[in-house]
Amino acid sequence: MNGRVKSAARVKEMKSAFQCPICGSPETVDDYKSLVCSRKHTFDFAKPGYLNLSTHPSSGNYTKELFEARRRIITESGLYDPLHEIIANVVNEPEGSPVFPYTVADLGCGEGSHLHKILEECGGPGMTGIGLDLSKEGIVMASGRYENSVWIVGDLAKSPFANGAVHAVLNILSPANYKEFKRILTGDGLVIKVLPRSGYLKELRQAIFDHSEKKMYRNDETAELFKKHFHLLDAARLNYTKELNKAELADLVRMTPLAWSGNKAGIEAFIDQDSAEITVDLDILIGVNKEAADNEKGMC
Repeated sequence: MNGRVKSAARVKEMKSAFQCPICGSPETVDDYKSLVCSRKHTFDFAKPGYLNLSTHPSSGNYTKELFEARRRIITESGLYDPLHEIIANVVNEPEGSPVFPYTVADLGCGEGSHLHKILEECGGPGMTGIGLDLSKEGIVMASGRYENSVWIVGDLAKSPFANGAVHAVLNILSPANYKEFKRILTGDGLVIKVLPRSGYLKELRQAIFDHSEKKMYRNDETAELFKKHFHLLDAARLNYTKELNKAELADLVRMTPLAWSGNKAGIEAFIDQDSAEITVDLDILIGVNKEAADNEKGMC
């Protein structure tokens, strides 16, 4: 069974999870080749298995080289292993009766490595992973490496998911669209957002930025915006350091937009080190729709 058929079969199992990004009508799998809506808008499964449901092309500096570096850092260096463990523990313990398949969508997934590692950590057979990103380059890479999930080129502002189709939304170090998150989540679905804190990758920031405001990062406004949209069930701060070797330091520079406008001399000095301790400093926010939280209070 090739990648196209495997992905189509997986999407078919999800039944009414998708809606047309053009007209919003329901979509179904046709002959394990295409996703077709009731108004006959048709989206073919690519040979590697991904779906392109974007209505406009992506742009920017997100290249194959960037995603390869990101994949190596996420899957091989161990830099984010503690983060994956925490998220997997949250996803593995949904309140109420288990639902199968339990759909976990990583929105802004890049090349899919965070989602892959989290589902690997979960280990449960009843979970279906979906990764969505506007970068075709990232999704092509994801579908070629992680065939057990569904990979979609799509726009976060107009996501191709039906109302109430997703049990858990992951939003890891990427932009959010809370209106869409609320629309696509099940009534008691979880949203897990990961934000950088002031110390995140501070060694790299200090090496490449001359201005103090770029050397440090504050997430207060972003965290408050999350709380305006969702009832905060729990929050955790993750702070630790991890030693990266010379090759990994070069990959860290390649994978992060921080380096796009940074001091070139500082970047060269940073990657010239034999090794360095790198700080991971993150907030993990876990929320549910406020309506669901209010309903639960009313039943107490």
